[in-house]
Amino acid sequence: MRILLWHGYLLGGTGSNVYTRSLARAWSRDGHDVTVFSQEPHPEEFDIGDADAVRPDIDGQLPVFVLDHYDGLDARLLQDFTAAERDHYVQCNAAALREHLPADLVFTNHVLMGAPVGVASGARYAVKAHGSELAYSMRGRPELAHLGHEALAGAAATYVGSRHIGDVLTEVCGPVERVHEVPPGVDTDTWKPQPRADALAALVAESRRDQPNPGNLRERLPDEGNAERLATFLAGDEPTVVYFGKLSRNKGVHLLMEALTGIDARAVIVGFGEDRAALQASAPPRTLFTGPLEHRHLVHLLPLADVSVVPSTFPEAFGMVAAEAAAAGTPPLVAHHSGLAEVAARLAEAYPPEFAHLTAFTPGDAFDLQKKLNALLLLTPAQRRGLGLIARQVVTRRWSWTGISRRLLDPFLHGSPT
Repeated sequence: MRILLWHGYLLGGTGSNVYTRSLARAWSRDGHDVTVFSQEPHPEEFDIGDADAVRPDIDGQLPVFVLDHYDGLDARLLQDFTAAERDHYVQCNAAALREHLPADLVFTNHVLMGAPVGVASGARYAVKAHGSELAYSMRGRPELAHLGHEALAGAAATYVGSRHIGDVLTEVCGPVERVHEVPPGVDTDTWKPQPRADALAALVAESRRDQPNPGNLRERLPDEGNAERLATFLAGDEPTVVYFGKLSRNKGVHLLMEALTGIDARAVIVGFGEDRAALQASAPPRTLFTGPLEHRHLVHLLPLADVSVVPSTFPEAFGMVAAEAAAAGTPPLVAHHSGLAEVAARLAEAYPPEFAHLTAFTPGDAFDLQKKLNALLLLTPAQRRGLGLIARQVVTRRWSWTGISRRLLDPFLHGSPT
């Protein structure tokens, strides 16, 4: 198939950015002709397989769901755009897509503004709802909800990553036809267990490749001097906890800081966000903040961890970071809600019954998080390795990108939706 894969943002970081580049790589490896449309200024730095990359000219105006800095772009909240500004953004992107038609499918990310871009392309289109647009921008705003509903009506397929996001989609946009539940995927060839010495050496080597970041002034780059700090901090075989994601209150990192107090473990906190300074101020002594890391770092960091914690207080479309940790052989411990609960349930089904409760904790409850985290760290190394290998088997069976990418195309290759 010839596929135009549209994404309004970057290819680095987490969430829909990783989803896009992973999907491009998987489809192109499967022999499909893929072109990725994004605002990534350096697509050559990311593995998108054999896919081509295009950066549409959007006149510098970027609608976002959470305010972050984007070099060279004026990023404003989607709900602060006027109808005329939204339409201009859509037409700019659709024009870029039309220049690359014909195609068998235009696959767009995010209900807004992906679905309107799909409509304006004039081609057959599908939409992937990631959840951030629904939760942060569309909920409680009838004009945006109606815009999403109208644009989804013409989609050949709308994909949700979990039952939770399917429910939220209906709640926000109303009934939507041709909805398919397909979770995100994990690259199980990249995320895998590694011997400790090899993982640490590879992590340090990747950190030495980082761009300079004097004074850590560029929040989207890893901290300066990470190579030396990680080599020192992770030397020795101590209990190690890892968090990676956004540093914001919605992600619940403050709960992890509270839970770590009194636990005999060191912690590596990966990410950027508006709450970093406050979190560092409240962190226990043996806590290392690294700034954001790419997958090239994380695939080596996670095998060094005894537990990966996902403490979000806000609903998650899918527990991708938990699934990635599990693929690396690291038992994840997640807040028991939304898409995270679905990941935890699959792991709990596979764990020995006496350990099934150690997949999730009560949302927002730092004490329960501390209790479950301590219980995992008090297991023998062999027991934790056993849980990690079971978790990896679950990911390989359910969420490998090879299988997920093919499931996304099944309605078109076999069902031929209009």
